[in-house]
Amino acid sequence: RCSAGSYQNASGAAECLRCKPGSLCPRGASLELPAACEPGTYANATDADGDPDCFDCPAGSSCGGGAAPPAECSPGSVTATPGLFKCERCSAGSYQNASGAAECLRCKPGSLCPRGASLELPAACEPGTYANATDADGDPDCFDCPAGSSCGGGAAPPAECSPGSVTATPGLFKCERCSAGSY
Repeated sequence: RCSAGSYQNASGAAECLRCKPGSLCPRGASLELPAACEPGTYANATDADGDPDCFDCPAGSSCGGGAAPPAECSPGSVTATPGLFKCERCSAGSYQNASGAAECLRCKPGSLCPRGASLELPAACEPGTYANATDADGDPDCFDCPAGSSCGGGAAPPAECSPGSVTATPGLFKCERCSAGSY
């Protein structure tokens, strides 16, 4: 007869098999039973009494309960505190490119980070505009290029016109050479 924490499913066997972490094997067990851990917890050991111990799911992972081991959050999602049963997607304006993370990273100015982003995307501003901020909706705001600068669009910042060239009005994407006799 097998002791608690072990089992044997073959008749006539000489030894008992150790119960796998996260399984329940009471005294005399002929098979492993799944642990009854609550969502947000997991079983990682079987005590001598045969009952698995349930532990809080670590930050950066989700735990569905039962005998399931912790599952790392995928890129674009996190769990900030231990004991959670599901990962939450990063909010708009933030991202996370690593698995098993506990917090999202703030999107850099001029980048696009929609909800659940796993990387920063370049802004899609039109030529003659530039992006200098990402607001709560995750979409960068595009602004007219200032006079005296050119803006190629995308996520590129304004580039000051070189000596001998100018943009007299805001919103232009290319600096023009000064006319003859002026500077």
